[in-house]
Formats: sequence, C-alpha cells, structure tokens
Amino acid sequence: MRLASSDVISQSCRVAPSYAGVSHQRLLNGERLQWPVTSLSHPGTPILHREKFTRGKGGFTVTFHLPPAELPDAEYPFLLNTGRVLYHWHGGELTRRAKGLLAVYPQPLVELNPEDAFVLGIQMDRELIRITSRRGSIQANAWISERVPPGIIFANFAFPESPTNVLTLAALDPVAKIPEYKICAVKVEKSVPIDAEPVI
Repeated sequence: MRLASSDVISQSCRVAPSYAGVSHQRLLNGERLQWPVTSLSHPGTPILHREKFTRGKGGFTVTFHLPPAELPDAEYPFLLNTGRVLYHWHGGELTRRAKGLLAVYPQPLVELNPEDAFVLGIQMDRELIRITSRRGSIQANAWISERVPPGIIFANFAFPESPTNVLTLAALDPVAKIPEYKICAVKVEKSVPIDAEPVI
C-alpha cells in the first residue's frame, strides 16, 4: 500500500509526541515548525530547552579520561588527528559535486606545523607527502600551517583518493563501543608523485 505524504506525516505525529502539532496543511501553509511542536496551535520551538530541560534538571555523569590506544613513538612520531573541513561534509559524496565548494577546497590537504615541515625538508605548501601508520599509507599535499602544534598533523576524510581512515585503528570505547577513528600515531615523509608509486 502506498501512502500519501500527508498520511506519512500524520502517522509520524501519532508515534512521536514531539511532532504532534505538525500537519501536512501547516507545512503547505509555509509554517516553519521546529520540534517539539506539541499541538496544532503550538508555534514550534526555535530554541530548545529555553523554558526547561526535557527531563527536568540537567543530569551530570562522571567520566574518566582514557588516553588514546596508540601514542607516538620513535617509529611513528606524529599524532594524527582526523576530521572535517568547512567545505566538505563527511566523505564529500555531495559537497565534492558542488563546483563552488570544490573550487575553494579541491584536494586532500594534511596540515603540518612549520617546525615539523622544516625538519622533514618540506619547503612549500602543496608538496606531496606520505603519511603512514601501522595499518596503511596515504599520500596527500602538505598544508604548512600554525593551526596545528608541532608533533601533530590534521587530515580530513572528504577525499577518497586520500582515504585517511585507512590509517586509523578500531580500538573501541569501553562504554559506547565507538571506534577510535579520530587519532593515531603516524610517520610523515616527503613523497613521490602518486602516479609513480601506488597508494597502499
């Protein structure tokens, strides 16, 4: 049975009380409804928790710092931090199709502190470098930047031609069981052109 969009909205509102006041007609009328919308006369909630927290007072949980599963050593002296950049979302499947975004940030870059770049003999931005961990190796262009302190490099994961997550490890958080894809030990060296030496 195929449901009309109005039926889908109605069913969702019956199941989820925070959407109870959303209706197909209100959306067609152009209302911008931000949840929770508790009734058909409710205007929505542009700022969440403004009057009260959903569960009453805020709850605090004690946590303990756990060091990364893998820290730099003599063989892998840098700490790799992975993440996003402003212009690309996750793996860039959509944002790399936007010509404007790709024009601003067209290639994978690895941020490296000027002190580290000097020691490694990396003399200019966009010089090709190889980053290697115990699990794999990638190539990308260096971005010599004060944004990262010495001993740390930053690589984004928006470009499949430089798959940053092949470097990381899947050590699990003991409670949430989330893999530790954010940080690991790596070594950095000047590289040869990608077409002359395949990426592992």
